[in-house]
Amino acid sequence: MPAPRNPFKHAIAEGKLQLGCWLGLADPYIAEISAGAGFDWLLIDGEHAPNDLRSIVAQLQVIAARDAQAVVRPPIGETWVIKQMLDAGAQSLLIPMVESAAQVRDLLAAVTYPPHGVRGVGAALVRASDFSGITDYLTTARDEICLLAQVENRKGMAALDEILAVDGLDGVFIGPSDLAADMGFIGQAGAPEVRRAVLNAMERIVAAGKAGGILTLDTELQKACRDIGASFIATEIDVTLFARNMRAAASRARQSLT
Repeated sequence: MPAPRNPFKHAIAEGKLQLGCWLGLADPYIAEISAGAGFDWLLIDGEHAPNDLRSIVAQLQVIAARDAQAVVRPPIGETWVIKQMLDAGAQSLLIPMVESAAQVRDLLAAVTYPPHGVRGVGAALVRASDFSGITDYLTTARDEICLLAQVENRKGMAALDEILAVDGLDGVFIGPSDLAADMGFIGQAGAPEVRRAVLNAMERIVAAGKAGGILTLDTELQKACRDIGASFIATEIDVTLFARNMRAAASRARQSLT
């Protein structure tokens, strides 16, 4: 029995639009609701959200029962962290702050078993192999792992063409907020200079035959990226969605009843 097919990996490779939502509330209940909401993919954030390995596993479990696909962003692209995320059952990883082709090659090694990579061989113990139930996991896992590089500063943008030339990388995700800060526009991801840089990067990603992705609440930027050919676009964040609706609900109640 081979590793499970990764629908997200194959969809973005074919250029099929995958709409996503960022999960930062770090709670399986929220993940379960979100997984049934109609999004194609959900990003479990281990970089800026209060997630640990156990909370990520719990969210992977509830998402797996629905049609949405899970993508996990670890806090850092270290080999040992990646090993834990893969063993926990993540098949798609978004690695933050990628700045060079050499870094991408190290990441590819981290998601690949020896002799072609350095991923630790402990599949008999883990959720990824259905606890040894997937008999061919060791020989088929790599085919269904989706590796995405997040480019989000000037150093990464300068190395973008070299990053895109690395075989085996499934896609590149542009991070407007960090890029804006690094360009001198902190808190101004919508600045014209930042927008031009994002769109230029997306054009280069798509032209190189890689899947392009972005998280933005700016509907105009979402459409512009899709027009270029971006295939995985996150349009919402659970934290901000909950916060703004809670604030609006409280405001409406106060205006109505006082």
